[in-house]
Amino acid sequence: MNKFPDFINTITGFLKAHQLTQDIEAAIILGSGLGGFADEIADPLLIPYRDIPSMPQTSVAGHNGELIFGTINNSNVIAFSGRFHHYEGFSFEQTATPVYLAKALDAQKLIISNAAGGINTSFATGDLMIIEDIIRGNARISPPASRKHGYRHHRWINRIRSIAAQIELSVRQGTYIYAKGPNYETKAEIRAFRRMGADAVGMSTAPELLEAARLELKSVAISLISNMAAGVTGEKLNHEEVKAAADSRKEDFRLLVNELIRSF
Repeated sequence: MNKFPDFINTITGFLKAHQLTQDIEAAIILGSGLGGFADEIADPLLIPYRDIPSMPQTSVAGHNGELIFGTINNSNVIAFSGRFHHYEGFSFEQTATPVYLAKALDAQKLIISNAAGGINTSFATGDLMIIEDIIRGNARISPPASRKHGYRHHRWINRIRSIAAQIELSVRQGTYIYAKGPNYETKAEIRAFRRMGADAVGMSTAPELLEAARLELKSVAISLISNMAAGVTGEKLNHEEVKAAADSRKEDFRLLVNELIRSF
């Protein structure tokens, strides 16, 4: 495939025509329940996805569907308040839209966030986990590539943990397993995922990380453990739990992302 899908060129053409693409330090994908971080952006310019030619439209609760330009600590940033999941009917090319745009707009780094179910029984709801590795179930979950490429994000884990330690923030690190959804996983699947070495499970992020690796875009992914996965605690899973967990850690998430923008 080409470096970017054709629809990305249409989107970047629109953004450049409106002079919105200069000197972007960081691109940020805001996952479920974490959209409140957008309030951190100074002098924000909000553009609904529906107003951008060829931009996919998100339909999941907790995803506003807005592109936000502005500054954080005098650094230009672009934030995606709403991502695109394969289970919504999007191609894997479309799920990676924020990654392509970050690269096309020459962002220096990409910060990805998500809400995930905890599998590791030593984790607790509200933990922040830096994704060290991913499991994709031996399935292709990104567009076909013209050359082989590896998953290269391990190399930044120690740096990210050091940044968190400098602001006295405790974080986990672990392996994220991708599930296509939209249904939650069964208890049997969670037991199998644990045996495979997964610490958390979610329905996004892995396709984004793989495309970021292909494009050699410096990236970090943070999972908010918003609930424990099926069968871990015996409690019923629901979206309100995601929001409650996000609210409980929004200040720590804000501090970590601000510091990553500054020094990652």
